[in-house]
Amino acid sequence: MTWDWGFFFNDDGGGRTYLEWLFEAWQWTLAVAGCSWLVAVSVGALVGTLRTLPNSPLLVRAANVWVELFRNIPILVQLFIWYFVVPRMFPVFQNVSGFVLVVFALGFFTSARIAEQVRAGIQSLPRGQRYAGMAMGFTTAQTYRYVLLPMAVRIIMPPLTSESMNLLKNSSVAFAVSIPELTMYAMQVQEETSRGIEVYIVVTAAYAVSAFAVNRVFAFIERRVQVPGFIVAGAAGGH
Repeated sequence: MTWDWGFFFNDDGGGRTYLEWLFEAWQWTLAVAGCSWLVAVSVGALVGTLRTLPNSPLLVRAANVWVELFRNIPILVQLFIWYFVVPRMFPVFQNVSGFVLVVFALGFFTSARIAEQVRAGIQSLPRGQRYAGMAMGFTTAQTYRYVLLPMAVRIIMPPLTSESMNLLKNSSVAFAVSIPELTMYAMQVQEETSRGIEVYIVVTAAYAVSAFAVNRVFAFIERRVQVPGFIVAGAAGGH
């Protein structure tokens, strides 16, 4: 067996090299992951907060249903539901691009996991913090905005980092609905060139580099936002 790394510079028949095609696919992967992350964090933060609201049992139950629904259905099944079922049931989605549907599928799936992290982060805070906000005359919304959520976000940074890396890797399911990301690139190039080893090594390296970059970005953010000396019993095993 001989390896041929030079084939990446060959024309793919469409006026570009396989290397250029690789970077285009990499951009699609990052776009899917990035947009899905924005959806996941926005929805997850809201749902996770609703699960901790006092004296709001209906909202808490609705948020719990959301988490259990999206967390317990495989992501590939959810992707197919969004791509094949939702447009038939709701005609308004028929003209929505496959990229947007993939973003919804990945974003909502991940939002359920982030919601659980947000809930755990808020509930790990000492009760005195909520009472302190109320004593200062804050409304419930203001207490969450200015007191609870800023601290909860700091607590959940490690699991949020892992979840963001998982989202990047989960973006590979987009190949199933013909989004031209890295996994589809690898499959198509392997079929065209029979250089499977080289292709999958490079694609694996692209995923690894991307995930490592995500890890470093969140590590930097965690260092910048941490509160020196702050320890939470539920998160750190006790004071």
